[in-house]
Amino acid sequence: MREHCPLRDTLDRIGDRWTVIVVVLLRGGPRRFSDLQRATEGISRRMLTHTLRNLERDGLVTRTVHPCVPPRVDYALTDEGHSLTGPLTGLLHWSMRHHDHVRSSRQAYDSSRQEPEAGGPPG
Repeated sequence: MREHCPLRDTLDRIGDRWTVIVVVLLRGGPRRFSDLQRATEGISRRMLTHTLRNLERDGLVTRTVHPCVPPRVDYALTDEGHSLTGPLTGLLHWSMRHHDHVRSSRQAYDSSRQEPEAGGPPG
C-alpha cells in the first residue's frame, strides 16, 4: 500500500483498544469526560484523554468548553465522526454475533498447536 493510504490512516485511528468504544458512545450525543470514563470500563483517565485528543485531531470529535463555574467540557462527534458510526456499529454487531465462535476457534487452534504432531516438532 502507498505511504498515504486512506484505509491505513483509518485503521490506524480506529484500530486501537478504545477509539471504537468512544465513538459508539458519542453517537447518542455530547457527553462529558466523566460520563465517557464511567461508560468505558477499564480506561484510564490518561488513555481517555489521549483517545479524545486523537479523535479531535482527526476532525471526528469536537471539544466544547462551557464558560460556567465549575467548568464543563463536552465532547461530541462531528459530521465526519457521525458518518463513521454506521460502519463501526456494523462491526460492533458482527463482533457480538460471532464472538463465541471466534473464541472457541482460537481455543481449538491453540490446543491443536500445543500437541506435537506425529514425527515433527509442535507448531
